[in-house]
Amino acid sequence: MTFADRVVRTLAEAGPLCVGVDPHDALLDRWGLPNTAAGVREFGLRTVEAVAGRAGILKPQVAFFERFGSAGYAALEATIAAGRAAGLLVIADGKRGDIGSTVDAYGAAWLEPGSPLEADAMTAYAYQGLGSLTDVLARAARHGKGVIVVTAASNPEAAATQGAVRADGRTVAAALVDDIRALPGTGGVVMGATVDLAAYGVTEESLGGVPILAPGFGAQGAVAADLPRVFGASARQVIASYSRSILGAGPSGIADAVGRTQDELREALA
Repeated sequence: MTFADRVVRTLAEAGPLCVGVDPHDALLDRWGLPNTAAGVREFGLRTVEAVAGRAGILKPQVAFFERFGSAGYAALEATIAAGRAAGLLVIADGKRGDIGSTVDAYGAAWLEPGSPLEADAMTAYAYQGLGSLTDVLARAARHGKGVIVVTAASNPEAAATQGAVRADGRTVAAALVDDIRALPGTGGVVMGATVDLAAYGVTEESLGGVPILAPGFGAQGAVAADLPRVFGASARQVIASYSRSILGAGPSGIADAVGRTQDELREALA
């Protein structure tokens, strides 16, 4: 089963919601947890417990763990392992990218079975060309994993680069979408729910069959009703990522926030 197949199954069975695990300072304080590796570990494990059975996808933000060094990585390992043990599809959001043996090592860290950091997919940059990710994409394909490439991010300052027009007349974002679509079920795209696809030269048709990780929901302004409005015919292949708007409910309210958000997304797609 390819990564794309696994996404389709998860979306059909568990709904489109993806819960980000972003234990930044303010949220740790709100949860009554220390701003330490032990705090982010507890935050991650409690989030897994709240998500399991209510949604199907978990996205730990690597930066919030690695700021605590080796102890932070141990906390991340525990969070990822707990998520996968609970049957969640886990996306390691580290946005790695490089060439040759270096990018292959990233693949070994995040996608190789048995690795302490093994996830089901990783996010990546491809501004050295999608070919720079050849080795990590090959490793992902061997193990039914995914590499989700940033194409049109939700932050507005990205537009100047991602919407730039290449010599062949396509935008950078559109060219990446075309290249990723040609991959055999391994690649996905990061496409912000707050962006205007047309402004990036991307169409609903060009996204056909490609898993779409869509940040921008919740605190960044996009709402559940934007899912079909922004992505049209491709809306049912979207992984809708929410972080602060759910995590901000605190440890006593996160489970209800997950369930409520999932219901809103399902209603938007009905």
